[in-house]
Amino acid sequence: MPAVTAPAQAPAPAVDPTARPLGQVGLADRYGRRATDMRLSLTDKCNLRCSYCMPAEGLAWLSKNQVMTAEEILRIVRIGVDRLGVRELRLTGGEPLVRADLVGIIAGLRQAHPQLPISLTTNGVGLAKKAQALKNAGLTRINISLDSLHPDTFAQLTRRPFLDQVLAGVEAAAVAGLGLIKINAVLMRGINDQGAAELLGWALAGGYELRFIEQMPLDADHGWTRADMITAAEIRQLLAAEFDLSPDPRERDGAPAERFEVRRHDSAELLGTVGIIASVTEPFCSDCKRTRITAEGKVMSCLFSRVEVDLLALLRAGDTAADDDAVATRWQEAMWAKPKAHGMDHTGLGDADYVQPDRTMSAIGG
Repeated sequence: MPAVTAPAQAPAPAVDPTARPLGQVGLADRYGRRATDMRLSLTDKCNLRCSYCMPAEGLAWLSKNQVMTAEEILRIVRIGVDRLGVRELRLTGGEPLVRADLVGIIAGLRQAHPQLPISLTTNGVGLAKKAQALKNAGLTRINISLDSLHPDTFAQLTRRPFLDQVLAGVEAAAVAGLGLIKINAVLMRGINDQGAAELLGWALAGGYELRFIEQMPLDADHGWTRADMITAAEIRQLLAAEFDLSPDPRERDGAPAERFEVRRHDSAELLGTVGIIASVTEPFCSDCKRTRITAEGKVMSCLFSRVEVDLLALLRAGDTAADDDAVATRWQEAMWAKPKAHGMDHTGLGDADYVQPDRTMSAIGG
């Protein structure tokens, strides 16, 4: 794919502490939004090489000392929940299953926060061996990435022949009772797009909720183009070949996915729901409730942000209540500076306000 030509890059604006109002409650921003959904990356490492995310040769991983320890993860979550109004936690990667201490991290989080919903996003490789332990540790729910049910197509997209492992992981998660299992899929033009309806049929039969995600300009090769991306409108058309979709009447409430009820043609029977996350063509920035922490302890107020605010240095500077106050304040400052929107609007790259981030999706955590 042709390389993306981005506008000239301006220096990242510094966070201005004076711009944040005194007495700010929680993780508010200048546009009336308040972040209550925390996405925390446990690692940048991954055992797949998905073409829409990473180069075939992989990336240079962070060193062990750069990545937050289990204790630092527990502390930053405690600050978010106890001081800043975080009400949901999703653990992401890279691939979180590659962390040897993952089960211990979840157990520690559950002990500290008995009522906190804790979910995990994984590619499913190795999940079959860990699903029950994750459930026992206190994991609430799981999202599993799966772009195709066909071994050759799966291997083409992920550059790894691990489809059987992923399917075994999905089954193990269901047996373990990990809530409503959500399946995340990215459609790539000419590769797996014609399998969209088949994938939905499989998910409905298994009792899973499938969510299609528009390919986002967060690939390491910076080869994303608007023309090659399968849009939300096209996804709906692909599914319409076999299914009728109608808007889910339940309130979206800041969720990234627009959900649809699914029925067969000429049938009133509700088969389940499907979600479509249209970050590029139908953005939902005005109702965003997410705050992101990278594996090395940096705040990203937006998935597409080029501004990162370091919390890890403060975490490592001390562990008193006053130090927690400093971490919370810097976190609030970072979120107060959250942009109104990601800049792509409805036309994609090329908009004057949008510059593709240097980080890839694997290095941010979805």
